[in-house]
Amino acid sequence: NHVWVDVTLHNTSLPPLAIKNPECLGLLHQLDKTRDVWTQHYCILKDGCLYFYAGIRSTHAIGGIYLQGYTVSEQSLGSRRSVIEMKPPSEEFQTFYLCAENVNENKRWITALKTSINKWVTLHQAIQDFMNRPLEETKM
Repeated sequence: NHVWVDVTLHNTSLPPLAIKNPECLGLLHQLDKTRDVWTQHYCILKDGCLYFYAGIRSTHAIGGIYLQGYTVSEQSLGSRRSVIEMKPPSEEFQTFYLCAENVNENKRWITALKTSINKWVTLHQAIQDFMNRPLEETKM
């Protein structure tokens, strides 16, 4: 029952190029740890959510990650010297490993992911702070 959730669910039903003003877009490889393989996806970052598509011509997203609370860093993993690690806020959630085509693309994605997460946290905290104020202070 939150407008942000409604918007992100709506976005999953859209083709990737129909999402307005994405914060970052392009190809990323995601590590499937169970099979130890990297799977390529076309990805769109928008408002703290990373959407995964089978390709640029897909009609809808095949999945997504709500990034609130995640930390993003560059790591080495196996033979890859530059991998994007996305660690969740608690161990009940999954850690994701992504990799772009090169180190510069990884850095571009890391910057965009951190900015998107931080922007949402700031907005979310402002809303929480407002909602926690005494009732007489919130009347207009």
